[in-house]
Amino acid sequence: MYTFGSGLKFTLYGKSHGPCVGAVLEGLPMGLEVDMDKVMAEMDLRKPKGKLGTPRREADVPQFIEGLDGGVTTGERMVIEIPNKDTDGSKYMKFYDTPRPGHADLPALLKFPDHDLRGSGQFSGRLTAAMVAAGAVAKQYIAGFGMDVNAYTMSVGGVRDGAARSAAEIHGSRDYATRACTQELDDRMRECIESAGADGDSVGGTVGCVITGLPIGFGGIWFDALDAQLALAMFGIPACKGIEFGDGFRLAEMRGSQSNDAYRMDGGRIITETNHLGGIVGGMADGAEVRFDVVFKPTPSIAKEQDTVSLSRAEDAKVTVEGRHDPCIVPRAVAVVEAMAAITLADQLLRGFRCS
Repeated sequence: MYTFGSGLKFTLYGKSHGPCVGAVLEGLPMGLEVDMDKVMAEMDLRKPKGKLGTPRREADVPQFIEGLDGGVTTGERMVIEIPNKDTDGSKYMKFYDTPRPGHADLPALLKFPDHDLRGSGQFSGRLTAAMVAAGAVAKQYIAGFGMDVNAYTMSVGGVRDGAARSAAEIHGSRDYATRACTQELDDRMRECIESAGADGDSVGGTVGCVITGLPIGFGGIWFDALDAQLALAMFGIPACKGIEFGDGFRLAEMRGSQSNDAYRMDGGRIITETNHLGGIVGGMADGAEVRFDVVFKPTPSIAKEQDTVSLSRAEDAKVTVEGRHDPCIVPRAVAVVEAMAAITLADQLLRGFRCS
């Protein structure tokens, strides 16, 4: 079991080819009405679409074992389980001897002698289904404070959306299978993903996320800082290899006179003229939208022959990956980024890091 947060304590459990994956939420107050249609809408966004994702098909209907009574939170811990039905572990057996490059196989086998490699075990993206289910509840909680989270596919391979997208445009990405913001980008990203898959390969990309509705001063500081906790949450998503807020690494090329987001008054409200810093300073919201981008590596399970080692023979070897794998996980990761961001905001709210 793997835990994040303390105000809202989120615990993840299960593995890809076990009976289920699941989540426990502790700290939700009594009386929150949970809309199951909204929960299922989030789950559907994570499902693979056509040739863009794995052929593995799961119903992914969350079962609320504890914590709800008549669709309303009881104030006790919430237990959510999602059964695993469409499993086939036969293609994974050879990885016990010839681990996949780029995957957790090798360190996991050496660290955990009884590691279950079927479906990648507890390192599988399958567990993100439970993340999305828990995040769907967290989204409904933070909505009561006027907060909203929206994410989209910013890039796939060499196809990049260079526009500054509004929250409304980003929410509209739900209409496209790749989670792009326009039909033209959806077509290009789809072609990039399907081309990689047809070549027995995979491709990575970037998810952009925007958080709206945060009052100035929202968030903890130092190790509890809002950006620090968001980064921790994002790195808990399988295949995440980087995160940047606002202009991120481009800030290294600027002067302070360029990077500082100047404050102005607008109808009695403090705003920023720009948003180079991503809406967070000192770990707290500064009144601008919180914006960050998350990088996801190409899926390591590919059909192309790769160099590895044989653990039994202690010599160099080759490996090819069969079975059902995503040629690109980015479109499905969008819903997971939203979920983990919502869980982070709910945790910060319940820890009292709101602006007084």
